[in-house]
Amino acid sequence: MTVSERIPGGITRRAQYFIGCHGHWTGRSDIEQYRARWMEYGIPEAQIDRVAAFEAVWGGLALPPSPHYDGGPRTLSGDIPEGPDPDWHFGAGAQRTALPYSFVIGPGGEFGLHAGKWVPLHVSVEGWVEALALADHARRCARATTMLTGGAVDDLELEGFEAVPEVAGLADTWWRGSDSLIAVYRGEAEVMEAPQCKTATIYAGLDEWGLRGLDDIVRPSK
Repeated sequence: MTVSERIPGGITRRAQYFIGCHGHWTGRSDIEQYRARWMEYGIPEAQIDRVAAFEAVWGGLALPPSPHYDGGPRTLSGDIPEGPDPDWHFGAGAQRTALPYSFVIGPGGEFGLHAGKWVPLHVSVEGWVEALALADHARRCARATTMLTGGAVDDLELEGFEAVPEVAGLADTWWRGSDSLIAVYRGEAEVMEAPQCKTATIYAGLDEWGLRGLDDIVRPSK
């Protein structure tokens, strides 16, 4: 299977281009080799199925670092589920640096942070990948970039902006205006209960290409 054939559908052409140009595959794990042992630990088979499904699509994908969360997972990789119901989650990949939280896939497939409490960043891992791709795109196209932290993030005026749907934002969101994109990162502040860690990046001076790029969704083939 070629690199291009491994790129998932259901994401924008921008994200597919980002994966194709800047990502690489390190090799998927065989989750089935752990199934019997995990079931002995009392892990429901349905939760093991979730890890296997994640690994089948995203396992082994290494992407350039995120602008925040010290770069995000080094490689997307499913790990042993942890419960109990209704909050079963599993690891999404090891951190690049020492962090007080881990990257996990939540009970509904959300991508987020866990550190004794669970904070979903995006509705799905696709949303996380879309956000990485959009950050790379915006950085390359913006004429000016401004970063805000702490209380200044709460003072952002977003009237006239629309949420960027493909990032499927929860704690982290992206907003599109007439000539700028704004990325708001609240996940670290929420999981560590540290309001000073809220961050926003404003990418200004964008034309229509800079605002959108290849943002049409590529549907997976049947």
